[in-house]
Amino acid sequence: MFSFKNTTMEISSSGIDTVVLSVGATEQFGPYLPMHLDTLIAELYADAYGRELNAYVLPTIPFNTSEEHANFKGTVTVSPNILTAMLEEIICNLTRQGFKKFLVCTGHGGSYWEGAFVKHMNYKYPHIILISANHNNHIAWEEAVEKAGLQGLNEMHGGLLSVCTAMWLCPELVKMNSMGSDIPPENRLYADYLGWEKLTQDGCWGKFEEGKYSHEELAEKGKIFWNTYIQKRTEGLKLILEKGYWRKTQG
Repeated sequence: MFSFKNTTMEISSSGIDTVVLSVGATEQFGPYLPMHLDTLIAELYADAYGRELNAYVLPTIPFNTSEEHANFKGTVTVSPNILTAMLEEIICNLTRQGFKKFLVCTGHGGSYWEGAFVKHMNYKYPHIILISANHNNHIAWEEAVEKAGLQGLNEMHGGLLSVCTAMWLCPELVKMNSMGSDIPPENRLYADYLGWEKLTQDGCWGKFEEGKYSHEELAEKGKIFWNTYIQKRTEGLKLILEKGYWRKTQG
């Protein structure tokens, strides 16, 4: 695996032809968690996928389509047109250098542009392949929830799992307080249409109760969940990329 921390000579002499592009987010996670959690998650993805594919891993982009959080101060949101145009520019630039295979991954659940972008890029550019790592997402999620002891988790953003994640990745930035509330099920109908300040009590679509777990237990759950989830999503990725590239360009 190579990254932007390597030299151009190292990358050139390696013969590497695969790139990992990752996109995080800068958005609210309730009143007590830092806003870069999705970026940290995207970096975990990029590192794991980069190692599996022996790829050139680019720096994680820290902004995303975070419209649902945009009325919470500090959140940054960009339009899908701007974001995908930038990613396309990056891919085109690297294609000129001889890169042929690309993977895009995102740490933000609201990245609805991802599927359309992958489909369009593969249609538009017949001599490269772009994939994502969503081939076994549902299975990976269920297995990770079970192994981390988070059965019954009812969270979209900013609940117990988010606290576990932060306590593992950046515990020094966590303000340990209860947060979130029970969200009426019917609110889910409007989650993609309205800002979450209208649908949640404090930006959290989930709930965390302080004192139920120790700090160490929270961090361990976060570690187990993400290691399991990402490892499962990594399985089979190299075969999909290599076989997909061959079928597209030679098959």
